[in-house]
Amino acid sequence: MENINLTKLQARKIIVTAAGLARRAQFGTGIEAVYRLIDHLGFVQLDTNYVVERAHHHVMAARVPDYQTEWLTELCEDGRIYEYFSSDAGYLPMPDFRFSLPVKQAFETQGKPLSKAEHHLMQQILDRVERDGAVMVGDFDNDRIEASTGWWDWRPAKVALERLYLEGKLMISRSKTFQKVYDLPLNLVPDDIDLNMPTAEEYARFIIRQTLNALGIAALKEMKWRSRRVKDNLLKKELEKMILNTEVKSVNVEGLKTPLYMLHNQEINLELADEVFILSPFDILNVFRHRLKDFFNFDYQIECFVPAPKRLYGYFSLPVLAGDTFIARMDAKADRKKKLLIVHNIHFEAIDLDQSTIEKFIEALKEFVRFNKCQDIVFKRSNNESYLELISRSFSNED
Repeated sequence: MENINLTKLQARKIIVTAAGLARRAQFGTGIEAVYRLIDHLGFVQLDTNYVVERAHHHVMAARVPDYQTEWLTELCEDGRIYEYFSSDAGYLPMPDFRFSLPVKQAFETQGKPLSKAEHHLMQQILDRVERDGAVMVGDFDNDRIEASTGWWDWRPAKVALERLYLEGKLMISRSKTFQKVYDLPLNLVPDDIDLNMPTAEEYARFIIRQTLNALGIAALKEMKWRSRRVKDNLLKKELEKMILNTEVKSVNVEGLKTPLYMLHNQEINLELADEVFILSPFDILNVFRHRLKDFFNFDYQIECFVPAPKRLYGYFSLPVLAGDTFIARMDAKADRKKKLLIVHNIHFEAIDLDQSTIEKFIEALKEFVRFNKCQDIVFKRSNNESYLELISRSFSNED
């Protein structure tokens, strides 16, 4: 069994290409490009944070230049994608629906045991949806017995709806205001979709292929993350089999000791366009912090979960990628009333940027302003005043 030896540069190019960021419009344009991207990645994380445009839209807009936010809703309504909480909440391609069934089974069998009252409430809600159609949380009276103690202190009806959703007895779509709408799977899953439970072996192989397809190069750790809801899965055993039959290849990357893998047909000598992308913290390229350190020498953390006095770069800092290199992180907020994108901080990495890269960053910023439905931008501070002056001047010249 031969190992593939790669340089860090080769590995980065493979990873960036797998993420769909090798060039602008790598998957084309229009709504079909959005579907192709979701189908390729297998999972696009959804997040409700609205400091700038929501993460799932941000992921799309970074890759599909003419992206429209209503396209995800259209794809859901057409039964081509669906929303579910597999590893996290996200959008998945409908043809892969059967591979969500082991996760739903795990939520049902491994979750907290239900009390009689909880079981009764869930059955009541299910009966109501079957009889009257889709519901929202607001359709139920406030049945909380005690006052709320925080964000996650949900009232019983909300808990019951979420459990029915996680167990697969209900599915969700979204209202125009992004509220969850709970409905029966038979109303949302097309008739031609395979609903057979995969075997443990099939599920493990699906996770391995999907992870390597989306990440390009990955360790067992990332595969386990994608399947972490399903305990006692056969990932390690099936990975060994796939290596033996050469469907998966072992990879050595210079300077890294972790066992790594890629698909047998993965191209190695790839080229990237010289483009700049402003990325979401929840982008597939950024969700594994250890990979950013190992492959890109980029020490990144989303700091909205960090107490304010301990933040280094800002509340919602967005990684900025140029080719195969992270050049900056940008803490931004969209003031939608004023139609103003406020850039609280641009922290540049310790890298010398040429004029061309700065110009491409400026173009990416202009697109990001438009994407967030803003008309202007204001910069507060940066660790590199000369770069910030060049960028600020380009926007001043437009006035």
